[in-house]
Amino acid sequence: MSLARRLWADNADLAGAALAHPFVQGLADGTLPRDRFTGYLAQDAFFLQTFARGYAMAVVRSPDRAGLEAFADLLAGVRDELRLHDAVAAREGIDLAAVEPAPATSAYTDFLLATASTGGLGEICAAMTPCMRLYAFLGRSLAGSAPGPYADWVTAYADPGFEALAATLEGLLDRYADDGPVVPRAYRRAMELELAFFESAWAAGT
Repeated sequence: MSLARRLWADNADLAGAALAHPFVQGLADGTLPRDRFTGYLAQDAFFLQTFARGYAMAVVRSPDRAGLEAFADLLAGVRDELRLHDAVAAREGIDLAAVEPAPATSAYTDFLLATASTGGLGEICAAMTPCMRLYAFLGRSLAGSAPGPYADWVTAYADPGFEALAATLEGLLDRYADDGPVVPRAYRRAMELELAFFESAWAAGT
């Protein structure tokens, strides 16, 4: 089993908790209040800008052309994801430039920036892979069960193209990460922050 697959398996409890979370289930059955979704979308757009910076820093740290090109492609994927957010925000009347990060968002972005600034390339991959793999997992798990107002969200993350991006990042994790304690710790922390992000989006409307 590859390192990326093993780390995902080791964190199956958090992946399952994310899938079962009422926010995610509300996306699946269409019952999620619209204000919670738009609040989440704004926070996610803020987060994705930091995620893009993480990829940019990985490009700089890449020791070979293969890594440089792969991280550049992943950065382009975030750009496309942000454009998707821009389109929904424009439709919903959300000013993404005015978004203030929630504590859960700040905790996640601070973690990513600190890791990208001080960690090795393998640790950066470990901090960023859970976001991609978890969303691909959620999209695939919910595909076909979300015919309501959030079907586009599910479709975007169930898309084979997004799965390919997640697999690319996992390949980079396998390529550049060692099997020491730092990598699984970063992976676990990112998974915990993903779950906290959903919890924050859910609690914002209560």
